[in-house]
Amino acid sequence: MSTTLPTPPTPAVAQAAPGKNGPGRGYLWLSAVQALIKIVVVALFVITFVVQAFRIPSASMKNTLLVGDYLLVDKEHFGSSPLFSKLLPYDTIKRDDIIVFRFPVDPQQHFVKRVIGIPGDRIRLVHSTVFVNGKRLDEPYAIHESSRYDSYNNDFPDGRYVRPNVEANWYVEMHKLIDERGELIVPEGYYFVLGDNRDDSEDSRYWGFVPRENVLGRPLVIYFSINQDEAQGALRRWSDLMEHFPESVRWGRCLHLVF
Repeated sequence: MSTTLPTPPTPAVAQAAPGKNGPGRGYLWLSAVQALIKIVVVALFVITFVVQAFRIPSASMKNTLLVGDYLLVDKEHFGSSPLFSKLLPYDTIKRDDIIVFRFPVDPQQHFVKRVIGIPGDRIRLVHSTVFVNGKRLDEPYAIHESSRYDSYNNDFPDGRYVRPNVEANWYVEMHKLIDERGELIVPEGYYFVLGDNRDDSEDSRYWGFVPRENVLGRPLVIYFSINQDEAQGALRRWSDLMEHFPESVRWGRCLHLVF
């Protein structure tokens, strides 16, 4: 004799009626606002302490960086952030590093150049060739576009003819730091920087050393790049971009790492 077992009852699944026991529209809006606030807070934290956006306005770092390149600058690499500078082990600034810094003559301006001399180095240029501590510096990144010989630019600091745009205070200070071999000595806590476009760059030859505390960070990546004129104002730049997009964008330079 077979016994048939009763089928167990199917458990009831409670389903909340919309607008009653379940989350209503007000709750969903509140969640969305909270998520947006979190995103904004994280973005502000990153922009304030980790990276910062900069635009290249001049051709002084050509061809490494071009007019119209938009950079994200890593502010933590050299420990420039007041929040983390005393907590984490940061890299020291080395020769060949590209740095973004506050212009010593006007700290409201930001410049980007390449480090050529670190504290204690002896710097000298002979016919546009850079010598550091008596040895020729290998510079595959440097370009020379002018065929005109410039005594001050090409034979620094021995140039006899001073450019009118050389800072007067720097010219006096510079001669106190030249040794018997005609080499400029980089003092402790300072850096000697040059633009990669050597014939079209106002750099340490013109206004002096970069103090360590002025260094903001290093360029990390070119996140956007447009082909534009150096003299264009902001309104004209974006007007041209809208009118000639996408042909004005240098797509090959977007998301390009900077070395």
